[in-house]
Amino acid sequence: MTEQNRDLVLVTGASGFVGSSVARIAQQKGFKVRVLVRATSSRRNVEALDAEIVVGDMRDEASMRTALRGVRYLLHVAADYRLWAPDPSEIERSNLEGTEATMRAALKEGVERIVYTSSVATLKVTSSGQSADETSPLKADQAIGVYKRSKVLAERAVERMIAEQGLPAVIVNPSTPIGPRDVKPTPTGRIIVEAALGKIPAFVDTGLNLVHVDDVAAGHFLALERGKIGERYILGGENLPLQQMLADIAALTGRKAPTLSLPRWPLYPLAMGAEAIAKITKREPFVTVDGLKMSKNKMYFTSAKAERELGYRARPYRDGLRDALDWFRQAGYLKP
Repeated sequence: MTEQNRDLVLVTGASGFVGSSVARIAQQKGFKVRVLVRATSSRRNVEALDAEIVVGDMRDEASMRTALRGVRYLLHVAADYRLWAPDPSEIERSNLEGTEATMRAALKEGVERIVYTSSVATLKVTSSGQSADETSPLKADQAIGVYKRSKVLAERAVERMIAEQGLPAVIVNPSTPIGPRDVKPTPTGRIIVEAALGKIPAFVDTGLNLVHVDDVAAGHFLALERGKIGERYILGGENLPLQQMLADIAALTGRKAPTLSLPRWPLYPLAMGAEAIAKITKREPFVTVDGLKMSKNKMYFTSAKAERELGYRARPYRDGLRDALDWFRQAGYLKP
């Protein structure tokens, strides 16, 4: 692969956060880019791309075969990244059935190489703060919530297709991306927006791994070029406590950093109430029971394997935080 090649690549999920960044880098690298969007998807993240837009549904194999016709490389980024939904089965249909249908279509259309975007949600973490790596996969019955369970099941399905059907796929496991074009926004993007507006006065003791979305996207192409079929690679950044993230947002927005650490147990009734209200409003609650359960463990990871085998590198996470805040401000998310 060279910077001047015009090989056709399909990027699914390009209307979303990570997918839009992957599509932009594909364009910069000189690929001929085709993007898949749903009929109901916002075109905000793809309207400036020099790309062929195909309307389809990743859960529909016939639709995916049409989208993959003539494609040499597939970057399957699309996913339903919600910790809560009015109909939880919708998340599993998108993440599991959508992945299976897309991979079957790719096999039938003779796609040469695939990068499948999984998640660190498929890996075991602990409360100790030790960084997890690719050698600690979760089992589906160990996963908290439908999102994590669906991503575990989808990753295992891809692994089976690699082993049994010769699916030419490399798996990448992004940690928690932040940065521009988080249009929905993602659960982490919502934390950034709410904190920037001064609406998060306290926090729980947890930690996460934050990485600039463009570094995650660049890691996809390193995996495409250098990754080994059947291997998984964590694409992460810096491990830090949630308190530090909130303090950094406060510093960048001229606000006072929250210092009140809350125990989790009083928040469970609040989360249950928020979910009950959400079933009526159909709007995702800011606090969920699954989110509280997940926060018991520090979601720390190491990208050492990707650094060693792919040449992956991530910039300081604060660069992603600045870019996220700049984008949210320009896009009107930070109006009081």
